[in-house]
Amino acid sequence: MVKMAIKKPRVLFITPILRHPPVGGPYLRIENTIKALSLFVDLCIYSRVSLESMGGETAFAFYRKYCRNFFFSPSTSLDQGILAIINKIVNFIARKIMGRSALLFENADNRGLLRIIKVVKPDIIWLGYGNISYSLLKYIKSRSNLKVILDTDSVWSRFILRGLPYAKDERAKKKIVISGDKKEQEEKMGTWLADVTTAVSEVDAEYYRALAKHPLQVRIFSNVIDIEAYQKIPPVLKGFKKPCIYLAGSFGPRSPMEDAARWVIREVLPLIRRKRPDLHFYIVGSGSDRTLVDNKDPDITITGKISSVLPYLYHADVAVVPLRFESGTRFKILEAGACGIPVVSTTLGAEGIKVSSGRDILIADTPEAFASSVLRLVDNRVLARELGDNLRQLVRENYSISSLVQEGKAILNYLSNLS
Repeated sequence: MVKMAIKKPRVLFITPILRHPPVGGPYLRIENTIKALSLFVDLCIYSRVSLESMGGETAFAFYRKYCRNFFFSPSTSLDQGILAIINKIVNFIARKIMGRSALLFENADNRGLLRIIKVVKPDIIWLGYGNISYSLLKYIKSRSNLKVILDTDSVWSRFILRGLPYAKDERAKKKIVISGDKKEQEEKMGTWLADVTTAVSEVDAEYYRALAKHPLQVRIFSNVIDIEAYQKIPPVLKGFKKPCIYLAGSFGPRSPMEDAARWVIREVLPLIRRKRPDLHFYIVGSGSDRTLVDNKDPDITITGKISSVLPYLYHADVAVVPLRFESGTRFKILEAGACGIPVVSTTLGAEGIKVSSGRDILIADTPEAFASSVLRLVDNRVLARELGDNLRQLVRENYSISSLVQEGKAILNYLSNLS
């Protein structure tokens, strides 16, 4: 008997961010989502990012391996610098005349998308990085009956509003409240409109379930990493200093990462150096050199943007995740686990990840406890190795591409039962 091939659902994956190689959580989420989806759907990609911005022909060739078709939105053919200037001018004029921003190029891209939908004939639209795709969701739903998955990487309003206790003045607090309230309204609208809203953890899912028409519309679609991409150990960098701790992320003024770095520098590091004056601190990631330009400590290395964090992460004694406000789940912890590097994190830094303090990670929320935890791991290499190995196993079992495939299949099974 000849077995009939099972037709895969055709998914049009739309993303407003894309870069290869991926550096930073948002890019890792998009790339690993593409890898996972390609294993069980007939995938087409619609990029709202230009060829140059995504990494050029090399990046295009990489992503092309995972999909049937790859399309660019109309605006990506324009020079991105000129486009940004034109958009600013148009929006400034529109706000003066109409009191709101104009959507000149967004509307052109949306009309382009409708043309692509007619060509591709997808069963499902998957909005990658859905936290900034609410207007596109509304547009698609107003012009088609297609099922749409809104893929979120966090509760963005929570991320914004959690910064309130750390605002420097009343003006900053007011700005945070306004921005957070606006995002809450977008989240309510988006969760109501979407056929499925994804959440990276149960912590985020609880929030979205309260907004959905039905709780089952909210599905877990975790942050994961491709374990295979972390198997090759890079050589030690010339002049690399040990013992050391490592902090990675995307930095900007008043960002969670700036707050985290300055908290360690100001309150944690002095306590550590009372016992280990030889300890070096590596701060790695885009914007770190600009945001922390005032740092003059010779025992702190700030790299700025780099092509890969692995030469630093793989040879660090401890990876630290000292976040005091954020939302979602941290790729910093998953990447450290893939490399077998022990982690010290705040409670919020480890939010949503199935770790247990003392088994896979150390959790500490005060400067004294954080410093003490770092010293334990620097001085006790047996404990450090044990925690690193346990975290690696946890990541393999719960936060790999294969686990994301299972979560994705569950989402599509739910949608098929609605038909």
